[in-house]
Amino acid sequence: RMLTRTPSVVAQVFLLLSIVLVIAIAVIQINQQQVLSPGLKYGIVLDAGSSRTTVYVYEWPAEKENDTGVVSQTFKCDVKGPGISSYEGNPGALAKPFDDCLNKVKERIPVHLHKTTSVYLGATAGMRLLRLQNETAANEVLASVQNYFRAQPFEFRGAQIITGPEEGVYGWITANYLMGNFLERNLWRTWVRPYRKETMGALDLGGASTQISFIPEDSPENFNSTLQVKLYGYNYNVYTHSFQCYGRDEAEKRLLALLLQKSNTSSNVDNPCYPQNYNTELTMKYFSGSLCTQSLRPANYYPNQLVNFHGTGDPGLCQEMVSLLFNFTACRDREDCPFNGIHQPKVKGNFVAFSGFYYTINALNLSGHFSLADFNSSMWFFCSQSWAQLQFMLPKFEEIYARSYCFSANFIYYLLARGYNFDAETWPQIHFQKEVGNSSIAWSLGYMLSLTNMIPAEGKLIQLPLKPSLFAGLLVFLTATALLCLLFLVYLCVVSRNRKNISRVEHVFIPE
Repeated sequence: RMLTRTPSVVAQVFLLLSIVLVIAIAVIQINQQQVLSPGLKYGIVLDAGSSRTTVYVYEWPAEKENDTGVVSQTFKCDVKGPGISSYEGNPGALAKPFDDCLNKVKERIPVHLHKTTSVYLGATAGMRLLRLQNETAANEVLASVQNYFRAQPFEFRGAQIITGPEEGVYGWITANYLMGNFLERNLWRTWVRPYRKETMGALDLGGASTQISFIPEDSPENFNSTLQVKLYGYNYNVYTHSFQCYGRDEAEKRLLALLLQKSNTSSNVDNPCYPQNYNTELTMKYFSGSLCTQSLRPANYYPNQLVNFHGTGDPGLCQEMVSLLFNFTACRDREDCPFNGIHQPKVKGNFVAFSGFYYTINALNLSGHFSLADFNSSMWFFCSQSWAQLQFMLPKFEEIYARSYCFSANFIYYLLARGYNFDAETWPQIHFQKEVGNSSIAWSLGYMLSLTNMIPAEGKLIQLPLKPSLFAGLLVFLTATALLCLLFLVYLCVVSRNRKNISRVEHVFIPE
């Protein structure tokens, strides 16, 4: 009996010990993991768009994941004034507006890391247009930016004009990264690729260009606009196309030039997309001076001549005029060629629409995803309002944006429904949003993620109590030990019960 009790006590002790150790290791690993984070690295990206420059600060652990940093946005700042392409006549004045944001950035990043923090400036369609129009002016603007940043305490990695397809793909990377489609944390708190998760398409509407990027159903070889992206050890073939002059601002300039062309007088022009009773005076240079409106420029073009635009708030006529900005006949009804003779695979899956798309949808008092019918009725209602009524309807009222939302909404309708072929069935798969958590959906994060592939990984500055593999191994071992002890105790119970039964039976049959 003494012999049976000893293994039983030993098994019970081991069982308790295993359970206590499993709980202790799990608690230590989880708590220590939060306290002891590895050293951080920082990167600064300037998104130099056509209408404004935005500064983003990103940070990531010095220990990288499969060659790509796990990056998060910690700060965002809009530089006062217009985009850098507007400084073509006076590149020297460009530096001053940056100071305010850069001083805030210096406070956000620990001083001892300033020297090793990389700064990248990416200029988009505004500068692409300026380079086509006046290469010398574009180079002077970039040189002015370079001189400014070389005097800063950070490691300046250059100012470059990124291509339309790059802008599209970086936006696609950002959207999918933030939605958790590339990486997720597993039970052991390590990063893994999500199982069978679909990527999302990305729709970006800037001031001077618009981009569509997604992974098509058909083999991407049929389309020459496919880029291969490698992230976290996996390859993705992304179809992407950038439409120059189809950004919100440039498209509206084309509408204004078209209205002037169709008008009987060059001094007073009716604009069906401006709200009723809204009047504004614009110089000819403002809308006809752009490279995008060159073909619509009047023969008697005087840059400083003023044109008075009078809003008539006519939704039907506005729609008719906006449709003229697209060439829907270039494709001769081919399904894989929606407009302007550009081949595009059929849209598939969920999409996220950000920047200009989001702001317009927000002005129409819509959010997230909704039906095409809801969009159309909101657009019609909005476009029928007078200028006085609009001031009470908009959450944030700024004249330059308020007057143009009706145009933007119609432009978005033609771009998405007639241009990219989203229909009543696929329209609700478009999610209109500005950010995920605290991170903005913009090409700059995708740019940063791609660039972290080139930033050498460092070892963790502070080790976790246990490496994930050792942690998992110990858990498996201790759980197995606990189970074996449990099985052994059950076995001892059964054996002990059987012995008792046998002795009882023997006791009954003992002859007197």
